[in-house]
Amino acid sequence: MNEIAARLGVAKSTAYLWTRHLPLDPALVRRRREIAQQARSDAQWAARRAARDAARAEETAAAAGWVRRLSRRELLLIGAAIYWCEGGKAKPWRPNDCRIKFVNSDPMLVGLFLRFLDAVEVSPEDRRFRVSIHETADDGAAVRWWWWADRVGVPADRFQRTTIKRHRPATTRKNVGADYRGCLVVHVVGGSRLYWRIEGIMKGMSGEDPPRDR
Repeated sequence: MNEIAARLGVAKSTAYLWTRHLPLDPALVRRRREIAQQARSDAQWAARRAARDAARAEETAAAAGWVRRLSRRELLLIGAAIYWCEGGKAKPWRPNDCRIKFVNSDPMLVGLFLRFLDAVEVSPEDRRFRVSIHETADDGAAVRWWWWADRVGVPADRFQRTTIKRHRPATTRKNVGADYRGCLVVHVVGGSRLYWRIEGIMKGMSGEDPPRDR
């Protein structure tokens, strides 16, 4: 009624009198009811999402402020832990393979590991960077991405040759699209002694019985 009245420039009551005897398409009625119901649901969830996002932002800001500045000791403990989670480690079948190779797609975690390298005084000349990315993505754009190149302090042309991961059609991947930048591989030249140090820090943190948190 509203659409007809508006199109013809008449009152809604007049449009109703003209068309009240006409049957409505059941499919159209169902569809319009679904649209109206979805609109009401979206309005309700929009308010909830806004409240959730505000609470998240408040909690995140409070937690970030609580951290303040990390001490060198804290940075060493955290850096060793994230390396033990995300870095390459010696295996029983190659126990002396103690290279430092950290791989991650999260810029925040990569930045924290680079701060750890600063804390243990690994010189920039001993750091090597390489992008690892699926072949279906734009590897050149990933290397030039502002974080992988600018934030690590190394021009894109000084990155090592990109590692291309072959695509497996049977695998359903979520990390696709223009925002997919692959992983950054950070390698430390001659890093065996640093690896031993990280290994020792991890043993120190996990081997206390009972724990003596300070």
